[in-house]
Amino acid sequence: MQENTKRIIKEDIEAIRAYSEIFGVEMPDLDENGEVVGLPAPYPREVAGVVRSGYRVYELAKLAEERGMPIQNPILGRNNPEEHLRESMNMYSYAEKLGETVLHFVHSEATRHLDPLKARELIEQSRGKGGVTPQGERDFVQQGGGSRHPIRINATGDMPHISILNALIAGFDMTDVGPVIHCHFGGRGIQDYRTKLVNGFKALQICAENNIYVQLDSQKHVNNIGGTPGMGLAMVLLAEGMAHLAGLPWELSAIQINIGGNNLFADQAVMRAFRQVMQSKALVVVPETFQNPPGNLVAEAAHFARMAVSAKIGGANFYRPKAAESVGIPTGESMGQAIWGTYDVFSHTVNIKLNDPEIDKRQQEIVDEAMAVLEAALNRKNLEPEDITDAFWESFTIEELIDRIFHAGRAGILDCQRAGGWDLKRHVKIHRDKDGYVRYIKGYTPLGVDESRLTVTDEDVKVVIEKAPTKPQKIVLATVGADAHVNGINVIREAFMEAGYEIIFLRGMNLPETVAEVAAEAGADAIGVSNLLGLGQTLFPRVGQRLQELGLRDRMVVWAGGRIAEKEEEQKMFHDRIAKEGVGFLGVDAFFGPSSTPEQCVREIERLLGEKAGV
Repeated sequence: MQENTKRIIKEDIEAIRAYSEIFGVEMPDLDENGEVVGLPAPYPREVAGVVRSGYRVYELAKLAEERGMPIQNPILGRNNPEEHLRESMNMYSYAEKLGETVLHFVHSEATRHLDPLKARELIEQSRGKGGVTPQGERDFVQQGGGSRHPIRINATGDMPHISILNALIAGFDMTDVGPVIHCHFGGRGIQDYRTKLVNGFKALQICAENNIYVQLDSQKHVNNIGGTPGMGLAMVLLAEGMAHLAGLPWELSAIQINIGGNNLFADQAVMRAFRQVMQSKALVVVPETFQNPPGNLVAEAAHFARMAVSAKIGGANFYRPKAAESVGIPTGESMGQAIWGTYDVFSHTVNIKLNDPEIDKRQQEIVDEAMAVLEAALNRKNLEPEDITDAFWESFTIEELIDRIFHAGRAGILDCQRAGGWDLKRHVKIHRDKDGYVRYIKGYTPLGVDESRLTVTDEDVKVVIEKAPTKPQKIVLATVGADAHVNGINVIREAFMEAGYEIIFLRGMNLPETVAEVAAEAGADAIGVSNLLGLGQTLFPRVGQRLQELGLRDRMVVWAGGRIAEKEEEQKMFHDRIAKEGVGFLGVDAFFGPSSTPEQCVREIERLLGEKAGV
């Protein structure tokens, strides 16, 4: 009867109508009697000649277990649906030559992750970048997408339940939903943490009621922003608690994790720790990419091959092949070759079970930390992995569970070093040791959690802490446009703080004009902005233009980082242009691309500040 889905539509009808208007798609609405119209039937349902259902994905997860080889989960999402179909068919041709079915992650444009009522201007200024549009989802399916290879769309951000409604209408078998617990930790969107938890639960209810397969939560995103595997597992378990209370079957739930490939034992320990405790029926393994891979498609393939070996040996259900990390959205040809190469790794890696006490020790450390975090977050004592069952989660109401998760974030129990959230407490600091393990730095473990149950590095680590500035200049840092990628700007923030500068940090999702105005009001000397969506040529000049209007451009240094080009084939064109004519066409004084280091950035900006000051 879709009662929860209909109730949610009624509750958020104004936001759904705004989504419909901004993105130009027909969404469910209410008739003159206040009843829901335009809502398609739940899965299984035929769309464009194919019966769609989350259970299509579950069957692939079971196939991976039966044959001992992961199903590949490539990511490709071109903006134009015709272009996307063409590139997808090219990618599929490689899989089909190998006799493989893939789970296609159709990457969506970033703007659909924002609240359409609160962020209209930001959405309209960042449209059409980062992947498939909401209308593009529907066009892609009608043109043949997902006929043989099930398709997944991402729905992270402020109101994932609205994006999932669009995916249900379009005919997508799978989605993600936040991720539920730490969506805010990733800095995605503009909502406060409690609202994100509430909306994440609504998304789970829609998925449960309509048989949509869910990538429920992701240790990968926690890892990206400086979290430990134990913290990631704790957040995943909290997400599973919400999922169970939403009625989601475990057959329709998968968990995503990162593996690094630099320590095979560490990778096996993480996968085993999650398998030991999680109730979701599948594990999606994704290569860790924050290791400065070489900026070359061929060289980078070797970087990712190490991680494919770990995924195969660890028994992943799904594995994300990577074409490249530093060149933007790949072509179908590049992604197809990544599928081909990954298949070669899988088919020539023997299925073995690694037995070593080091793996067992690390697995236990991860699980122990997760239990310690859960005890602190949920106010329970002496939790064991076997206690985390359906009955355990049923001892909470959803209101109680959301409240405890929210307060755990506010108290610093749930914490990651470079999280993007503005309304949660930040304290922890971590270090990747020489053995490849991520451990806490002594004195910087999660607040309120028993430190004796956490792994702490014994390496000599220099801690970057906020301290009184030693230099007179003030710097504003932010991402511009509908871009929530805050890891890079966080690293730059830490580098300039360590160099002695006062930093005003605006995090993610800012209009260029807002950044300029904050800098003007604060009397800043420099502005650093970032965008990873390929919007640099449009957005970066607007910072300087607003400063010019305020009569301040000549006295401020403005620099940018990230990607100018959105797509792989555009990358070389922009780099060649910078080499030939400099960065003036971007409206900035300096630009730092994916291969730059924080040290290079600090040195160059210090030089430019010196020039402005006549030093």
